[in-house]
Amino acid sequence: MLKLLDRKLLDTLITEATGLPRRRKNLNLHQSLDDPAQKLFNAMQADSYVRPHRHPEPEKTELFIAVRGRFAALIFDEQGIVTDRIEFAPGGEVFGAEIKPNTWHTVIALEDGSVFFEVKQGPYAPLSDKDFAGWAPAENTPGVSHYMQWLRQATPGQQSAPVAL
Repeated sequence: MLKLLDRKLLDTLITEATGLPRRRKNLNLHQSLDDPAQKLFNAMQADSYVRPHRHPEPEKTELFIAVRGRFAALIFDEQGIVTDRIEFAPGGEVFGAEIKPNTWHTVIALEDGSVFFEVKQGPYAPLSDKDFAGWAPAENTPGVSHYMQWLRQATPGQQSAPVAL
C-alpha cells in the first residue's frame, strides 16, 4: 500500500496544531507505539513550548528533518547552560539534526506553521520515554513565557535566570 505525504496533509496538521492548547500536533506514520521505528510529523506554532528533556535509553537517538518553516534545537549541560544551538530549515544550509541519547535538549519553532519529520527508535513508552529538566519550567506554569523568550535568543554559554518552576 502507498501512503501519500502531500502539502494538504501538512496544511491540515498545522491547522489542527493551531487549535490545540499545546500549539503542536503529531501525525504518526508508524502503526503502533510498539513499532521498532517511530516515524512522525510534528507541526508546531512559534509559541509551543517543549520542556527541555533527555531520553535515557542508550540506543534511542532522535532525528529531526525540517519540512516547513524554521526551527532551533538547543543542547544543554546538566546545569541548563546552552552548549549548542542549531537552527535548521528545509532548503537551508542545515536542514536537520540528530540528538544523541542522554542529551538535554529542546526544539522550538522560529515561525508559525513549522513542521519537522522525526524518527526515533521504538517502542515508545510515554511514562518512561524522557526525563524533564528540573532547571526548566514545567508546561503551563508561570515561568514558561519568560523562558520561551530566553530560548528564542539563547546562545552557547548562556544560562537562563531562575524561574518559578
